[in-house]
Order: sequence, then structure tokens, then C-alpha cells
Amino acid sequence: MSLTHFFGLLGGLLVLAFVANRLARWTRVPDVLVLIATGTILGPILHWIDTSKFESFAHGFGTFALILILFEAGMDLNIRDTLRHFPGGIVLAILSFGISLIGIAAFLVVSQHMARLPALLAAAAFACISSSVILPVLEHLDLRPAVRTTLIVEAALSDALGVLTVGILLDLTSAAPLGGPGSVANFLIHSGIIHGTGGSIAGGVVSGFLARVLISIAVAYVAGFVWVRALPLLSEQRFWQVLTLAAVLLVYAASDAVGGSDLFAVVAFGATLANLPGEASKELENAWGFVVQPSDSDKSRHQLLLFHSELAFLVRTFFFVLLGSIVPFRGMRAAMVPALGIVGVLIAARWLAVQFSRVAWRGLHPVEIEVAVLLIPRGLITAVLAFEIVDVHGKEFAFLPAYAFGVILITCLQLLIGTVRARSLPPNVPEAVPAETTG
Repeated sequence: MSLTHFFGLLGGLLVLAFVANRLARWTRVPDVLVLIATGTILGPILHWIDTSKFESFAHGFGTFALILILFEAGMDLNIRDTLRHFPGGIVLAILSFGISLIGIAAFLVVSQHMARLPALLAAAAFACISSSVILPVLEHLDLRPAVRTTLIVEAALSDALGVLTVGILLDLTSAAPLGGPGSVANFLIHSGIIHGTGGSIAGGVVSGFLARVLISIAVAYVAGFVWVRALPLLSEQRFWQVLTLAAVLLVYAASDAVGGSDLFAVVAFGATLANLPGEASKELENAWGFVVQPSDSDKSRHQLLLFHSELAFLVRTFFFVLLGSIVPFRGMRAAMVPALGIVGVLIAARWLAVQFSRVAWRGLHPVEIEVAVLLIPRGLITAVLAFEIVDVHGKEFAFLPAYAFGVILITCLQLLIGTVRARSLPPNVPEAVPAETTG
């Protein structure tokens, strides 16, 4: 392919992604499916793309897309509004992720004869919902605000749970200290936290999880506090959005360097930038009796969201096309049966999680329960975590990319069914349905 044809192809892919994204509201077909199918046609079928040249940097490209998407998700989080539905979202996220993790690990132990710890590591890549897929879909569904917000909170937390759990399990399976020698997380864990739990796998995961969360929040808050106060000066300069992107990447690297979760820190950094200006204004208003006009900070926030959302759209488009083009078709037939088994476990785990968390949801309509069970797509986060595991452990997890692609494809098709079922919701579902009436 000549350079001219290559650039023409890139332009055509962006037009296709834009059209697919805009038509998703009417067709109910997630744009992810269109992009993956396009990559499959361009790569394995037509051989217009030499996939051997792209496999090596697929992981890095996907991680960059995930950084942009998670930062945008953090910027979209309004802490005051989210706290109202946070209990339901966090309960659903923890239950759905935890039950899925245990169920998939058990399935892999039985069906693939894997050891317990490697099975948990592989299961962690499949246990988290993909926010990059579900968030655009939720914007197009006519759900109650309480249900939509709960699912949005769950999606944001699910990404973080997947990243944190895979990071901890990679440390355990590779026998590497968290964050490297002398890191803060290593100090916290080896100062007695794991010892207090007998050094068990569960104790290591929980203690490492808490350490990474606390470190990530600390790094993100300090960086956000500094950046919020620098923005009034920087926003008057050209290319200040690019400088903010540099800050996001530095937060990502700094959190990893001190033993925190790099991707979780990105979400927390975005949430800090989105919420600190409003909180500071409110404190001034209460303390001094005057109102601080938030127009400048709101304008800066809107410009940041616009820049990062468009950049995320660009990178996300190319990643899913790339993912479709590097599909290992030779191993897909053998991978589809285990992938179907994993999706079956995910559906059962999701149903249990929704049923157990109904109290925190404050009542659900029966169709809302069905929709919540079906809306469990896997996508960018699953692919990135699968590539990360393969990068660390190599041939032992060589099956994981094919399994990941199968699960992504099946759950996105399932997502399509869920969006169609959402049309069956009554036009005026009450904000709360008594639990005894929601069979």
C-alpha cells in the first residue's frame, strides 16, 4: 500500500467511525462492532494491512487510548451528583467484578486445567466491564437517571478494579515487589499487612489493592491541586490542552513509579480537575458570603473535555480496527467454545450481582434488571489487560488474546440485544419501585 493510499484509508476509517458512532442511537449497533469488523476485513480477509507490523505496539497503543478514555471519564464525574447513586454503583461494581472473577477462575481451572493463581490472573482481565464501550451506549438509552448514573459509576469503578487486580496478581505471579525496590507500596505491604493475613493470596490481593488505591489517590490529588491552580495562567496560552495531556501522562508514570495504580491515578486526576474548582468556590462562598463566578473554570473544563474526548475518539478508532486486523483466525475456532463458557459465567455472575445489590439500587423495574444483566460489554480494557499479561508471562498465556477477542465479540453482540430490550421499558417508569413488586 502506498503512502497516499494509507492516508486515504485512515481518513476513510475516521469517517466510518464518526458515522457508526452517530448511527448507534438508531441502529443500536455499538460502533465497536463496526470497527472490529472493518479491521477484520482489511486485515485477515483482504490483506490490505500487514498485521505483523502492528502486533508489537498494539499493547502500547491500547494503553494510550485507555488513558485518554479514563481521564475523560474522571473529568465527567460530578462528585456531588455521583454520591447520591454511589452506593448502588460501588456495590454493583464490587459484586459483579468479584463474582465474575471467582466464577471465571473456577471455569478456567476446570476446563483448561490451570493452576489457581494463573487462573485468577486470566479471569481478572475478563471480570471488568469496558467503560469505553458502555458509556457511549448509556448516553443513547432512555433509562431513569438513577439507573444510568449507577451504571456509569459501576463502569468507571470496574475499569479501576480490573487494572488494580491484574497489577496485584502480576506482582504475585512474577514474584516482583510492588512498584519496585523501595517503593511506598512495597513498604506498606511488607511492614506487616500481608504478614497479618498469613501471606495468603487473598490477603496479598486485598492489602496490595488498598495500598495502590491510597497511593494513586494521593498522587492524583496532589497533582490535581497543583494543576487546578496553574490552569488560570496556562489556559491563556496556546497548546495548554496538550500541556494538560503531558500532566496526565506524568501522573500515570509517577503513580506507577511509587507503587500506585497508574490507570486508577488517571481517573482520580481527572475527577480532581473536574471537582476541585467547584469545591473551592463553594468554600469561599460559605466563608465570605460572596459567590465566585465559575465561568472561567467551567470554560477550561469544557475545552479540556472536548480536546481529550476527540483525541480519545481518534486513538480508540484505530485501536479497535487494529484489534480486528490482528485477530488470530487460526486459533479462533478453538477459542470460541471457552469464550462462550466465559460469557455464560459472566451472565450468571451479573444476574447474581444485580439481585444482591437491589437494595442499594432503591428498586428496579423487571425490564431494568434484564437490561442491567445484558449490558456487560468487554472491550478496550479487556484487550489491554490481556496484552499486558502476555507481555509479562509470554507463552503460558498465549491463548489469552484469542479468548479476549471472542469474549469482546460475544458481549458486544449481547450489548446489542440489551439496547433493543431497553426499548421495552415503560415511558414513565417511577424513580423507585418497591422491592416486593420487582419480581
